[in-house]
Amino acid sequence: MSKAHFGLIGLGVMGENLVLNAERNGFSSVVFNRTYSKTEEFLKGRGLGKNIEGAKTLQEFVNKLERPRRILMMVKAGSPTDAVIDNISEYLEEGDLLIDGGNSQFKDTERRVKTLESKSFGYIGMGVSGGAKGALEGPSMMPGGTKASYDAIESLLTKMAAKVEDGPCVAYVGPGGSGHFVKTVHNGIEYGIEQILAEAYDLMKRVKNMNGSQMSEVFGIWNNTDELASYLVEITEICLNTKDEITGEDVVEKILDKAGQKGTGLWTVVSALELGVSVPTIYASLNARVMSSLKDQRSEIEKTLPIKAFNDFDLGDISNGMKPLFDAVVLATIASYAQGMDILSEASSVYKYDLNMPSIAQIWKGGCIIRSKLLRKIQDAYQKEPNLKNLIFDDWFNMEISSRIDNLANVVSSSTKAGIPVPCLSSTLDYLNSYRTNRLPQNLVQAMRDCFGSHTYERIDKEGSFHTEWMK
Repeated sequence: MSKAHFGLIGLGVMGENLVLNAERNGFSSVVFNRTYSKTEEFLKGRGLGKNIEGAKTLQEFVNKLERPRRILMMVKAGSPTDAVIDNISEYLEEGDLLIDGGNSQFKDTERRVKTLESKSFGYIGMGVSGGAKGALEGPSMMPGGTKASYDAIESLLTKMAAKVEDGPCVAYVGPGGSGHFVKTVHNGIEYGIEQILAEAYDLMKRVKNMNGSQMSEVFGIWNNTDELASYLVEITEICLNTKDEITGEDVVEKILDKAGQKGTGLWTVVSALELGVSVPTIYASLNARVMSSLKDQRSEIEKTLPIKAFNDFDLGDISNGMKPLFDAVVLATIASYAQGMDILSEASSVYKYDLNMPSIAQIWKGGCIIRSKLLRKIQDAYQKEPNLKNLIFDDWFNMEISSRIDNLANVVSSSTKAGIPVPCLSSTLDYLNSYRTNRLPQNLVQAMRDCFGSHTYERIDKEGSFHTEWMK
């Protein structure tokens, strides 16, 4: 009996869909799950009649694969991934390749690459985005590791990946943990955009008293623009127009306002801080989720510090897509992408990843959660200037900011006066205003640091490091 082309460990929804994707694209497969009953259930259900077989043990699983073996792990990040690697390593041979498709922390991936390469095994840390549907129909994939390891699986990944008009949404990202790092930043951008859209929804509802169908109509208009057409806007339109089967009312209004997180947003912010990159829009989105978890405290404080009634303010008409609010959302979305790309650019230098920024934009243009028309402009900007300091410096993005920032400022100002929190919109305004300010007040901060700690300071009129005896 001929041996399988591809192996998968971990039959969660993502794992199932990825192996079905591989099989559909001509790769015979073998699957293994920690509990064999799950394997049997899959083979008798979704895997029935497919060129997929199961294995009861890791040794049997490995023996059913052709060499060099190509094995995709879809298991929980952290110690479960380490356990699978430890358990399967004794059965692997030189040249075999393990691919971690989970949401692993990039520093863990760096460690695993070094460990497995010392044993002559290949190891790829690969970010996978697109959710369950993307995994089945074609995800966006961000593989990192050695180029030789990537070359060994390029044909498989290219066939499995999402496709857009100018190519597949997969490419070699870089060495070590770069693939998982890029996926982490992808998720940070995703956090930002999700919160931005949530703030727009909140303003429509609280200021204009719009219902789900009306709000859905606006998001539908936005999804037909070059600036905001995207997967996240598309599903927001759907979510807001969906009725509850029990009550017949908007189902969104029946959902508890406590958002969860799996850690990648936190990793993005921590990485940005470690690299010295300013990401206020992304950080605000993470903090908004943390604040949402304080439901009991918020309910209690609302009674003692109620928000005063406010007058309606201008967000624009539904007929024109609520232009002022649209402009605010466009700029916040641009800021979220700009901050994410800024992290990648700095990491490329510091971690020696040598990231190809246009290629990353290409990978994200299809299949993934943050896919959008805006990524074409981002790709163009980095193709035109590979060493672009920030998207703000690109002519097109600069013009977008110039033409829309007044509306962003008006929306933020009116929201603040009304007591409506818009953390991502307001953080974006501060980010852009800080970026376009030649002299910030950190000269006083430096003076204070020198006063209490003799940290010294630089001057604007002469070179060198200076100290003043402030407390004479």
